[in-house]
Amino acid sequence: MGHYRDAAVVLRTYKLGEADRIVVLLTRRGGKVRAVAKGVRRTRSKFGSRLEPGSYIDVQLYEGRGELDIVNQAETLEHFRRTREDLTRLSRSAALLEAVDQLALEREPSPRLFDMLVGGVRTIEQDNPPLVVGAFFLKLLAAEGVEPELGACIECNSVDGPFVWAVDAGGLRCRACGSGRAVSDEALTVSRAVLGGGLKSALDLPDSSLVHEVEDLAARSLEAHIERKLRSLHLIAEA
Repeated sequence: MGHYRDAAVVLRTYKLGEADRIVVLLTRRGGKVRAVAKGVRRTRSKFGSRLEPGSYIDVQLYEGRGELDIVNQAETLEHFRRTREDLTRLSRSAALLEAVDQLALEREPSPRLFDMLVGGVRTIEQDNPPLVVGAFFLKLLAAEGVEPELGACIECNSVDGPFVWAVDAGGLRCRACGSGRAVSDEALTVSRAVLGGGLKSALDLPDSSLVHEVEDLAARSLEAHIERKLRSLHLIAEA
């Protein structure tokens, strides 16, 4: 046991006692880590504002005897000021943080997941493209090895539509093979682009019903994989 440093993104926090807070971090080298930030809720705390959800920090921790480490120092690596001051950005960032929190494993390093999250919140800060959440969810599924099968019917392997999106089965079904959620040809084209190397062009799409369709299908697919609802999605609808 001892001190260690790592780059981290704060996924969420919750209160502990009168003045402390438990901070859930995704660290680059150590995976998901839970740590106690002692006295951080006091007004005189030196680094309380650096431990808010979405913060990208360099953190020094002390490895505890149990499940919780202790935060000793935290320095901001990127401020993401526009995200903190804009409700749309903030709600989209919250959706990314919640999704990663559900997928990341305790003490299991995943540099790819960490880099994806930093890239996602950085994209929201810089450009805030309308499809960023939907695209991120699809990319998460791909990183987990469970990306939706969008090339052909998962039952009969037919490439002839029309198709429905079978969220429960992880791909498309032709109408002869069963039920699913309605999906437009345009939404399929965009989703395939996201998963097939066309992410940049997908993120250039303006806000539209097409963007919302892809986001909804991606969200439902991710929720089916993690077997729970993402609470932060209602914030996007209200933003």
